[in-house]
Amino acid sequence: MNVIILCGGMGTRLREETETKPKPMINVGGKPILWHIMKIYSHYGFKDFVLCLGYRGEVIKDYFLNYEAMNTDFTIELDSGVVTSHNNHEETGWQVTLADTGEKAMTGARIKKIEKYIDGDLFMVTYGDGLADIDIQDLVKFHKSHGRIVTVTGVRPASRFGELETNGDEVSKFGEKPQTKEGLVNGGFFILDTRVFSYLTEEDDCIFEGKPLERLAADGELMVYRHPGFWQCMDTYRDLQLLNNLWAGRADDKELYFDRISKGRGAPWKVWG
Repeated sequence: MNVIILCGGMGTRLREETETKPKPMINVGGKPILWHIMKIYSHYGFKDFVLCLGYRGEVIKDYFLNYEAMNTDFTIELDSGVVTSHNNHEETGWQVTLADTGEKAMTGARIKKIEKYIDGDLFMVTYGDGLADIDIQDLVKFHKSHGRIVTVTGVRPASRFGELETNGDEVSKFGEKPQTKEGLVNGGFFILDTRVFSYLTEEDDCIFEGKPLERLAADGELMVYRHPGFWQCMDTYRDLQLLNNLWAGRADDKELYFDRISKGRGAPWKVWG
């Protein structure tokens, strides 16, 4: 099953980082967040990736063209150009298609433009800036159980603000950065039937989360997979700092995932060994 990763956005809220590279190439723990996302899927056996490129897509192309050299020790004979690698990276069996879907294209247009690279009846789509400890095999099982066109993963993100519980004007409890208690938000990690392409166009203004998903919901073809575990997007510097702290095992008692870190489990999304 192909895994489509949307990598074309500009990441304007991380402008200092994205002046020279696309958002999916921002490092978390010394590796692009895109690499972390791919490792999640690879852990569950899904290694056929299609990357929808746009803004500064050449940076992502360069990264994968030079992946072997950037992730192994090697000796090069300058006269002959012969390169000898001394160790192997762990990303075996990965197939990565890098597709230029246009700098200004929105999400729906990008998905439609890679239709020709889809091999089977089902494929996966996610964003290039979100991490989760989601069980991809369970997500696939859920999608196959209902037979609808689209499954979206629903998550309850952490609030950016402290939560006040009150009794009249008196604060009875203050909670630091709780998860939202009501309602789910789109956490990415979609599974799509190829019938979805009839809802999309290649026009740059086709936003997958707009009319296509609205129509799919109205047609009874949109289902939600509820993921109660870890999920975190990287929209702001604060998000980036949190992800780096989680990867490094650093967090104080105000951080959301301190309990997991204190038990030595490391970054919550690191499902691979």
